[in-house]
Amino acid sequence: MSNFFCLEPMETQIDRFFNPSELETVSKAAVISEDLVNSYYKLSSGQWLKNRYDIRTARDLTSHERVDGPFAQVVKYEGQKADVPLGSSRFSLYTVCLQDPAILGTVTVQPSIHLLPFLVYVLVHELVHVVRFLQFHHRYEHTSEASMTLAEERRVHCLTYGILAPVALEGLKQVFDFFEQWRIDHGQ
Repeated sequence: MSNFFCLEPMETQIDRFFNPSELETVSKAAVISEDLVNSYYKLSSGQWLKNRYDIRTARDLTSHERVDGPFAQVVKYEGQKADVPLGSSRFSLYTVCLQDPAILGTVTVQPSIHLLPFLVYVLVHELVHVVRFLQFHHRYEHTSEASMTLAEERRVHCLTYGILAPVALEGLKQVFDFFEQWRIDHGQ
C-alpha cells in the first residue's frame, strides 16, 4: 500500500464524507490531475487506459481501504478475465482511496488551504505512485505503509512539485508550503 502521510497529526478530524459540492470538486481535481500526469509522463490515452486505475472517495471504500491519518492511499488489486483461464490474462488495478476525513480536516484547520488545489496535489501525488508502480520505478508491496520508504515518498513529493510548479492554480502555493518539508532533502 502506498499511503500519503500528513506531516503533522491532525488537530481536528472531520468525521464525514464529501458532500455533493465537494464531490464536484473531487471530480474537477481528478480531471486536472489525470491530464497533468498524462502530459508529464507523455502517456497516450491508450496507455493510460491500460494502466487500469480508479479513484474512490471514503464513502465507497471498504474497511481495509480506509486508514486514519493519510490523505490517500493506493491499493493494488489483481484481476483476470473470466473467460481466459491463463495467467497471461491477469492485470493489475490500482485504486486511489481518498480519505475524506483527513482531507476535510486539513482544509478546516488550515484556512489558507483550499479544497481544489489540495485535492489536485493529493491526486497528482497518488497518480505518480501509480505510474511509478506500472513503470517499475518502485515496487508495489502488499504490506503496511511502513514498506513505502521515506526516500520514495520524498521522491514522489518532488515529482509532484515538478509537475505542479508550472501550473497556474489559485491556492497551490499554500499547498506547496504545507508539503515543503517533504522536499527539503531533495533541494526543491
